Amino acid sequence: MRPPGSSCGPSRDPPAGKLVYEGFDAGHEGHREALTTLGNGYLAVRGASPEGGGSIRYAGMYLAGVFNRLAAEVAGEVLVEEHMVNAPDCLPLDLRLADGQWWSEGGLAVVRERRTLDLQRAVLERRLLLEAVDKRRMEVVQTRFVSMAEPHLLGLETKVTPLGWSGAVEVRSGVTTGVTNSNVPEPAASPGVHLVDRTMEGGSFKQPAPDDVSVVEAETTQSLIRVAVAFRTSVSGGAGAGGAGPGGTDAGKPGSIGPFHFRTFEVALADGAAARISKTVTVATSRDRAIASPAAAAVAVLARAGGDIDALLTAHQDAWRHELHPFLVDIEAPVQVRLVLNLHIFHLLQTLTRHTAELDAGVTARGLHGEGYRGHVFWDELFVLPLLTTRTPDVARSLIEYRRRRLPAARHAAAVQGFSGAQFPWQSGSDGTEETPKWLYNDRSGRWVKDHSHMQLHSGLAVAFNVWQYFQATSDKAWLLRKGAELVIDVARFFASRAGFSQDTGRYHIRGVVGPDEYHTGYPGSTDPGLDDNAYTNAMAAWVCLRAAEITGIFHGNELAGLMERLHITGEEAAGWEQVGKAMFIPFHTDGVISQFAGYEDLEELDWERYRESYDSIERLDLILEAEGDQTNRYKLAKQADVLMLPYLLGHEGVIALLQELGYVFTRDLLNRTIEYYLARTAHGSTLSRVAHASVLAALDADRAWDSFREALDADLDDTQHGTTRTGIHLGAMAGSIDVIQRSFAGLRLSGDALVFAPNLPTGLRSVAFRVRYRGHYLNVELKDGRMRIASAAGDAEPISVRVNGRKTALAAGQVRTFRLPTQVEGPAAS
Repeated sequence: MRPPGSSCGPSRDPPAGKLVYEGFDAGHEGHREALTTLGNGYLAVRGASPEGGGSIRYAGMYLAGVFNRLAAEVAGEVLVEEHMVNAPDCLPLDLRLADGQWWSEGGLAVVRERRTLDLQRAVLERRLLLEAVDKRRMEVVQTRFVSMAEPHLLGLETKVTPLGWSGAVEVRSGVTTGVTNSNVPEPAASPGVHLVDRTMEGGSFKQPAPDDVSVVEAETTQSLIRVAVAFRTSVSGGAGAGGAGPGGTDAGKPGSIGPFHFRTFEVALADGAAARISKTVTVATSRDRAIASPAAAAVAVLARAGGDIDALLTAHQDAWRHELHPFLVDIEAPVQVRLVLNLHIFHLLQTLTRHTAELDAGVTARGLHGEGYRGHVFWDELFVLPLLTTRTPDVARSLIEYRRRRLPAARHAAAVQGFSGAQFPWQSGSDGTEETPKWLYNDRSGRWVKDHSHMQLHSGLAVAFNVWQYFQATSDKAWLLRKGAELVIDVARFFASRAGFSQDTGRYHIRGVVGPDEYHTGYPGSTDPGLDDNAYTNAMAAWVCLRAAEITGIFHGNELAGLMERLHITGEEAAGWEQVGKAMFIPFHTDGVISQFAGYEDLEELDWERYRESYDSIERLDLILEAEGDQTNRYKLAKQADVLMLPYLLGHEGVIALLQELGYVFTRDLLNRTIEYYLARTAHGSTLSRVAHASVLAALDADRAWDSFREALDADLDDTQHGTTRTGIHLGAMAGSIDVIQRSFAGLRLSGDALVFAPNLPTGLRSVAFRVRYRGHYLNVELKDGRMRIASAAGDAEPISVRVNGRKTALAAGQVRTFRLPTQVEGPAAS
């Protein structure tokens, strides 16, 4: 972490509800813009300066689910690549003194600046002291929000107060469609132009709008998604602002410079009196429901919103508090820990909210905060959905159904290879096609390297796992029957057909894959990519086959008959899933440690000390070794948690139980040895890795888990991956760090018949309180002073079973149960 007072880091003085940046640091502006992004699940806008100017500012606006494809030349190949689109820039609001240059062009200099992201209000405030060439100064206070009450709306208020002078200032407020996708620092494979300006200046196609409203339209070049932006700017206060119009100002003078469409206003300022400039923006796209056209919808939302920005802000804050409340985690820990945890909750809810549930959108790995990973959907939902499933299950369900709508593409991907079921892509975007890039640029060597990430098959396993967790949390049999079962069964079908039976071992093997590790894409010396029997992939394939078989036992009578007929399931096929599941091969070292894949034990040990001494960071060992003419395939190492994802998902007892069900003799001691083995050989080249390790460590050593948890917290705030946060936050790591509190330190697991807790608080965490929803119950969970208190709100939900440290009890709606947590010499007690 950077020291207090550092210009490039956040202030450490504010309370845990505010992130504050003092001054300006060009080298970290992209990082700050990402971390001060505001959104509402429909759209998000980076925390860029409204005045613009220079090449440092990157004012991205991203709309959930809006993608476009462009042709690009990479490593001599012409490829068609899909990107989440950088939408029109709605922020521009510039100032200049009479006869002076615009602020954006250097006419006003920043003397002092302070930015505050208020996490409790979801408001970004920017305070500046500006100075003109003639030394006249003015105070500027900008307040920005993206409405949680109205998902299509954002507001920007600017207050300008002259200090020691009176006179005129000119305001220019507008929207530009002249934006590109250029947020990722790698050699440009294409110009990144995804939008064509479709704004009509006149004629029969002009969208009718009030005189004080401007409408700007753009369209994506390939997906042909129309994006409309309507905006109104009003001025009040100061010494007067022209004619009487909305907000005390005239409609302004319209103008445009290429794709930049704006209005200008002349505002008379009086010494010490603040002029208030309010800009209200609405956004709609052709993907929206219940609209006549995007332009008509944007104008209609703006008309309904009215001109009172204070009322809009109040409505937003009320809606934000409602959205935030279920996710609040109250911990007794250092202020810095609470601040970062609150920041992670905040950014999760800038990306995925009840508004997302109305869209066809998935869990983007970098949120709606930048263009990292091209805005694609990976397996990161595995780290995100546990929070949503236990707090806003309707949002979790909508994200699972994003996958279900792409079943036809996944089935086709399996079929063209000769397999059954569905093979979900490693990277997904608009339609479920595999979007994984074929090449990776190594800036250390200056070379393009072949990317084999598409050989990762475990995204489908993540989909099935999330379906099952959702069902366990909600007990929603009707949804499982209509939608969820199909996902689990099609994933099981794929892996059952992908696995090959060996007479030599008497087990099923899955060959030619890449596991979660990603640093191993083939065997040393082999020109063919792919590995055999990745332990994580095989074990979770066994798990999903067993769950598919179990589903056929959940339903009976007409429900079961309908399911079997609709999905063309035979009794023989269902029995086959169980057979494959129970006979799946899992590789082990000679000493009983789980092998990451077959042959892992034969690899060389890496000289970790040499690389740590030679490089500032070794998180990207693949790029370091490639630049040295070597490769990670030769060594016993891992980019991120791979084998250890098994206890992360299933829990320690769950891994042991699964392996025993598969017929392996596997003990708690062997699992502990497996954990320690891989802890020592992981480079943490992914922000998800430390989240998984913190979770897995909690049952072994809570204080070591706490240390790993603290490192996971730092990932985006301190940009520990050296510049990646500027291209978007790491949503999975943020959500996962919150989940560590409930999953690991409180020990929360969803079991078939009970809500299970096995608490293990570290020394640095003195108390924890959070809320979860489980099978119709709204539960308040608190761990403090050696006790766990679980209170269910009054309601009509059926009683549930709760198990704490092996002690099971019933809990009815409106009841409270208190458990005394065990010490080393006593067992659990409940009251």
